[in-house]
Amino acid sequence: MENNTIKINVKNFGVYDVKNGISLDEIIEELNIKNEKKYLGAIVNNQVKRLDYEVKEDSDIEYLDLTHKDGMRIYSRTLAFIYIKACSDLFKNCRVTVEHSLSRGLYTELYNVENIELDDIKRIKDVMGKIIKQDIPIERKLVSKDEAIKIFKDMNMEEKVRLLNQRDKDTKHVYNLEGYYDTFYGYLATSTGVIDEFDLKYYHPGVIIQLPRKESDFKIPEFQEQSKLAKIFKEAETWGDILDVGYVSSLNEKILNNSIGDIIRISEALHEKKIANIADKICEDKDKRLILIAGPSSSGKTTFAQRLAIQLKVNGKKPISISLDDYFVNREDTPIDENGKFDFEALEAIDIKTFNEDLVKILEGEEVEIPTFNFLTGHREYKGKKIKADKDHPIIIEGIHGLNNKLTPSIPQKNKFKIYVSALTQLNIDGHNRIHTTDTRLIRRMVRDKNFRGNDALRTLELWDNVRRGEERNIFPYQEEADVMFNSALVYELAILRKYVEPLLMEIDKSNSFYSESKRLQKFIKYFKSVHEEQEIPCTSIIREFIGGSCFTEE
Repeated sequence: MENNTIKINVKNFGVYDVKNGISLDEIIEELNIKNEKKYLGAIVNNQVKRLDYEVKEDSDIEYLDLTHKDGMRIYSRTLAFIYIKACSDLFKNCRVTVEHSLSRGLYTELYNVENIELDDIKRIKDVMGKIIKQDIPIERKLVSKDEAIKIFKDMNMEEKVRLLNQRDKDTKHVYNLEGYYDTFYGYLATSTGVIDEFDLKYYHPGVIIQLPRKESDFKIPEFQEQSKLAKIFKEAETWGDILDVGYVSSLNEKILNNSIGDIIRISEALHEKKIANIADKICEDKDKRLILIAGPSSSGKTTFAQRLAIQLKVNGKKPISISLDDYFVNREDTPIDENGKFDFEALEAIDIKTFNEDLVKILEGEEVEIPTFNFLTGHREYKGKKIKADKDHPIIIEGIHGLNNKLTPSIPQKNKFKIYVSALTQLNIDGHNRIHTTDTRLIRRMVRDKNFRGNDALRTLELWDNVRRGEERNIFPYQEEADVMFNSALVYELAILRKYVEPLLMEIDKSNSFYSESKRLQKFIKYFKSVHEEQEIPCTSIIREFIGGSCFTEE
């Protein structure tokens, strides 16, 4: 016999007996567990749920607002849906694409609309404001695959139709906002009224949706131009169009019709050409002696640096590499973070004084004995490793602080060449669901950590938030300082990584607090058809740094 009551443990509020089948939003009302920020969803027994979810067993519940990353994801997707709906209401036959993150917002483009102007942006914003003020319900409905295909055929969303036709499941959840249907990778809020803060910024030829950010106390941050990053994203989009792989469905078709080999070869050739161009640019200026490479975790910096060294040699240079890790301060002098732990990613973890003194001497042609850091003892050691460089010896330094001028204050700007490396994916799931560059890097890191560091996916997830914090502090603020940016993403890579990462994610069970993140990534990677044959991937490929078989990394 079914119990009439269940026990719930609501994080930060307490334990309660409630009726079986009560919804999450009813719990908020009945128990008066209000919050200054609106709730967007909840984590129930380590799974993200919408507020209309009915609780039918004893459960641990954590309500999500903007301060939680899953709450922010719901907020972002819901706001994007409202924006798409407003554009559809305003412009007949308008097609909106949500392209990528830019300037701490979402960059979008509108098609079948002539000459978007500032007045149009204001009109879109006004319609969005009305939709939000009316607090309109957002219905989530499970329909058959055939019904979903019909819905999106009628709406001329061909990329969704193609992806649905590639699905193994016979059903699909769709969202409905006053007769406008859409699909999203992840939950939306139950109604439009949860949106408190947003703005729109005209950014030719598109529009940036600005969202509240943690670093601005969950208000809309001041707009910051990222022209170099925008250019790289645009270049990636152009190449996606040339390869006809703008969306996952297109990539899947290449896999299904056995033409993925061509995509791999062209993608790798593009990387090689880009690296060769960067080497040429360095060699055009005889003053460029110090090459500084930085980028977030799992961007492929190690492989990039070694491939760049080869191209410099092709140009007659004799590059040498210096590891920033060897200039760590001794362990007892390492700065402490806000949690009382060693902060190895802080700039102060590097002996800036000694590092710069050695660099100046090397650039002046002196022979210098450089240290080796002993990670077991936590101290620098001198073992007779000496470096001497002439004008044909550019120095390559790879490290998270490479773009920060505080790392090399003793070196004149004219002698530095800064390179930012990141994996900025060329394709999206469909026109309204972008692929987060962070997810691509996280999946890369999971595979590498398992293959080469003995860490399972759970350990990677446990470390990831700290990794991301370090990137936000030490890398992203300086990315526009780069002389060039290199996009290390390969359009085919997630189809390769799927077979590696799926079993790792499946090891995380429902009892673990990272289960919801594991399920999210599992659902994401399932959009890709898997590529099992890897013989087309050269040993110099950046993806080899993660899956193995690289001629640059030791396995």
